[in-house]
Amino acid sequence: MINFRIIARFFSLIIIAEGLFMLLASGVSFIYGERGSLLLSAIITIVSGILVFTPLRNEEKLSGQKEGFVIITGMWLIASFFGTLPYLLSGTVRDFSDAFFESVSGFTTTGVSVFSDPGTLPRGILLWRCLTQWMGGLGFIIISLSVLQVIRTINIHLPIQDFTGQHAGDKIHPKTGEAAKRLISAYTVLTILEALLLFAGGMEPFDAVCHSLTTLSTGGFSTHAAGISTYSSPLIVITITVFMFLAGTSMTFFYFTVKRNFEKIRKNEELRFYLFTCLGFVMLSSLILWMTGRYPAGSAFLEGSFQAVSTITTTGFYHTDFNQWGGVMILIIFILMFAGGTSGSASSGLKIIRLLLVIRNARCEMRRMIHPSAYIPVRLDHKPVPGVIINNLLVFIILYVMIISFCSLVISIMGYDLLTSFSTSAALLGNIGPAPGSFGPAASYADVPAAAKIFFSFIMMAGRVELFSLLVIFTTGFYRR
Repeated sequence: MINFRIIARFFSLIIIAEGLFMLLASGVSFIYGERGSLLLSAIITIVSGILVFTPLRNEEKLSGQKEGFVIITGMWLIASFFGTLPYLLSGTVRDFSDAFFESVSGFTTTGVSVFSDPGTLPRGILLWRCLTQWMGGLGFIIISLSVLQVIRTINIHLPIQDFTGQHAGDKIHPKTGEAAKRLISAYTVLTILEALLLFAGGMEPFDAVCHSLTTLSTGGFSTHAAGISTYSSPLIVITITVFMFLAGTSMTFFYFTVKRNFEKIRKNEELRFYLFTCLGFVMLSSLILWMTGRYPAGSAFLEGSFQAVSTITTTGFYHTDFNQWGGVMILIIFILMFAGGTSGSASSGLKIIRLLLVIRNARCEMRRMIHPSAYIPVRLDHKPVPGVIINNLLVFIILYVMIISFCSLVISIMGYDLLTSFSTSAALLGNIGPAPGSFGPAASYADVPAAAKIFFSFIMMAGRVELFSLLVIFTTGFYRR
């Protein structure tokens, strides 16, 4: 049986933490003389969390797999539901569907929005939007250390790693709580460092903080309708590009860097594949933009690298409307939407580790055809990957493509063209943000019908919670003893 006391306890902690972040945003509202809707939202959220808080006996403190599946799936829904309060109580949106869509987009770090011009919003609401993405990215780390028992089962993209991207012998601390503190510290320090660099590059302090929050979480929310193109400073573009790349890597790598344990970083094959993928598509994008005469060499490299890294890491920032770059670049961007960062990062998508294992499995299959009696396992970091993991990996990718195809069909029925339907499905499921077609960088979801916004919201959540953990709770066997 499912122990709902454990689930209630975990959800209560999430709600209380969310309320405390609302208090932080309400402080900014107070400084700028704005109405107290954020403070009221914070009070309602914290009180609700306290009311749900459930004391546990010692034997209840370890959750089983079923509780873990419900927690992983439900935490994004619960956080998004309470995240609607600041939007509704402040009057920035009138419909629940708009507030829910914006909240889900924030917590899942997708970055699509119903606001055509975020610059007109109150400062407290702007900060809250960015904090939802920062919490969403941080939640990926916290959940990995709180329900490891379940995470090892559902996250098949980590064949010999924990959800945090650590090898069995590479724990940064033997105790889960201490490991969480170190990973959160690395996440926070990088956020502060980027904010300082953006401020030094010419951003206003408030904008620097907001963009730093949404970069490290690979979220993509901006405080301006024009996104990063609001700023003409190449230093700002370069800084965000570098930190988007860093955000696509596991936080454990930064801990090992500080400890000068470079050997563990150097031997990580997933990180190398991620680096080569980014470099390869940066050079390809830059070359195409230069050869087509759209930009001189320097600008082509700046624009190409920014957009390639933004798409690979599922951040979704934009500096230029890539819909104007021509068919070849749109195709490249569409391909990159199926990438994702490394395991243990805040980025979504298929993840680099899955792509690496698929490539290696294909190579091994060809070798097995030549040598049918030979034992040729798929290896990662010189260790064999169990066959059941490879099978689960292939099933996951098939499910991923099937869901994109189904969502594309639904979107096309709404009246959108083929490019928009497929790219929007991939962007929402991969939590990427702007997509080639009608929902590009310059567009918002403000005019989408309410029912479609709710449908899009659940696509975003499905991409964030990992498909297996979502689908398993809809099976009849899940509720049996």
